[in-house]
Amino acid sequence: MFVAWIVAAVLLAIGEVLTPGLFFLGPVALAAGAAAVAAVFAGAIVSVIVFIVAALLSLAVLRPIARSHIRMPALSRTGTDALVGRKAVVTRQVSAVGGRVRIGGEEWSARSYLDGEIYAEGSTVDVVRIEGATALVAE
Repeated sequence: MFVAWIVAAVLLAIGEVLTPGLFFLGPVALAAGAAAVAAVFAGAIVSVIVFIVAALLSLAVLRPIARSHIRMPALSRTGTDALVGRKAVVTRQVSAVGGRVRIGGEEWSARSYLDGEIYAEGSTVDVVRIEGATALVAE
């Protein structure tokens, strides 16, 4: 039973790595590890009970903590991440091909986030994403 719990923990951990942002399989992988330890010292029934309790506890405690760190508030962001969500003024027409915007006091190269959208000089847009030195913007 010990080996089965170890295999389950490893597979769940791999699944967590391959599905970033959800943080669901990680706590369950920890519970499978705890069940593996319980299987060494107790029987199969105890290890199943340990798995259930550990999975519920880790999901109830660890998942909210991890998700709060993933969704960082705008005031805590730094670098180009701090620009996402800010307003920008178009200084040269922006299309899917290119353009220029002023974000705060800096001028950035820009492209429209949605293909086919064109923003005229002087219009205000939102910064959706930063790719390298280019701001992707939308209204």
